[in-house]
Order: sequence, then structure tokens, then C-alpha cells
Amino acid sequence: MRRADGPDLPDTGDASSAARERVKIASYRDGAWRTSDDTLAVERALEIHVAGAEPLITMRTPGHDRELAAGLLHGEGVVQTAGDIVYLRHSPDEPDVIRAMLKPAARARLDRIERNTLATSACGVCGKPSFRAPEPRRGDPATGAALRIEPGWLLGLPDRMRAEQGVFETTGGLHAAALFAAGGDLIALREDVGRHNALDKLIGRALLEDALPLDRQVLMLSGRASFELLQKAIAAGIPVVCAISAPSSFAVDLARRFSTTLVGFLRGERFNCYSGARRLRGD
Repeated sequence: MRRADGPDLPDTGDASSAARERVKIASYRDGAWRTSDDTLAVERALEIHVAGAEPLITMRTPGHDRELAAGLLHGEGVVQTAGDIVYLRHSPDEPDVIRAMLKPAARARLDRIERNTLATSACGVCGKPSFRAPEPRRGDPATGAALRIEPGWLLGLPDRMRAEQGVFETTGGLHAAALFAAGGDLIALREDVGRHNALDKLIGRALLEDALPLDRQVLMLSGRASFELLQKAIAAGIPVVCAISAPSSFAVDLARRFSTTLVGFLRGERFNCYSGARRLRGD
């Protein structure tokens, strides 16, 4: 199968400089005002134009825009593999516009989705006229069922993720999603003002490289584990999801239904396991 990163799909790189902006601010310290510089995380609208369809618009931090578009379309069930994409590229001289053409089957899936399902950003269930939680298909084995991970290895993931968060280090205003080989090295990390966008970029990267499913990898989230993030991770085949903060009750319910290992409050020398503890205990 042709990978979706050929010469007709140029990659613009991570555009890390475009993700930061210096501004003058007035700061109050020790009883006095002073003028200083501050670095902000950039937020701009990205338009995703799929041939023959209305534009999709999401707010994001510039960088990895092709991955974001691919991950968003994958999370909504429109694009399943790299082979569903004819082309996916920035519009010439329009850094905030991505243009795409899909194969007929993927285009038909897009037609079946209500307009406001995708238009209100990559927020999972936000804006949808109706909602039904996904269910595992009968007879399907649990993703990564044989995977076993040492609990102590998980404890180092937050620091390893933070060390790679270049834009967060200078702005303090970004979410991150990081993918690790189970028990091993960091594979990729993406940052964005939107936590859903950060994960979409990460999954979109794998889709464009024809690397799905991610059934031997561990996802680390910089914030909480919501239902929408679990849904995207499960769709990408990720068996272990870790978060620095808390999961929601709906996320825990979804993780248990799909036998996904869900870890929350992963900080310092502790964490809570809400689902799939067998992968961590060797049961």
C-alpha cells in the first residue's frame, strides 16, 4: 500500500517557531509594575478542505497540520488507512489551509456524517446531534492482550514527556500527547493548545506512515483522560493510556468495555489503575 507521505504530500515540519509568539506585557511583582516580554503559545484556525465537502475548521497550534487533519478524519471514522487518502497537503501560500482528496469509500463515509459532527473542532462528541458510545465487536480479541509492562517503567513517563515539550517549556500553555514503545523509548510527541488536537496529530502521524494499529505502544497524556481521548486512542488500537490527571467516569467505563489499561494520577512515585491492571501486574 502506498504510504500517504509520498512526494505529492509535502511535509512542512513541526513549525516550532510558528507555535510561539513574543508579546509585551505589564507584570506586577513585589509591589511594583514593570514592562517585560512574555512568550505565548499561538492559537490559529486551521481550515481543512476535503474536495466536494464543506470546510472543517479547528483551532490549533500551527505545526504538524497534515497529521492533525489525518488524525481528525481518522478519529471520526472517515479515514481508516493511509490508502484512503489521494492527497493531503497545505494549500500554496495559505499556511492555515489544508486541502485533501479522499478515495470514494472514505468520501462516502464523510457524506454520512452530519455537518456539525466535524465542524466544531476535534473535540470528539462536541456538537454532535446524537451520541452512542462505541462497543467492542463480538469475538474481537482485546488489543495488545499479551502486552505486559513493569509498573516502575510507567513512573518515569511524565518526566520523559516533559523533557521533550519544547514549546510548553517556553509558554506553559500547551497540552501534550506522547507515544512510547511499551517498556522502551519515546516514539513521538505532539503539542497543541487543544488536548484533542495533540492526540490527533500523534495518531495522524501514525496513519500517514501506515503504522496503525498502535497495539504495542503506550500513550501518555499531559492532562486528564476524557471519554473523547479514550475513544480516539481505542480507535487507533492503543492498549495502554496514561494520564497525569484524573480520568472521567465515562472514560473508565469505555476503557473497561474495551479491556484498555487506563492509568491516572501518574505523578511522582504513584499512580491509580482504573482498568486493565493485568498488563501491569503480570496476571
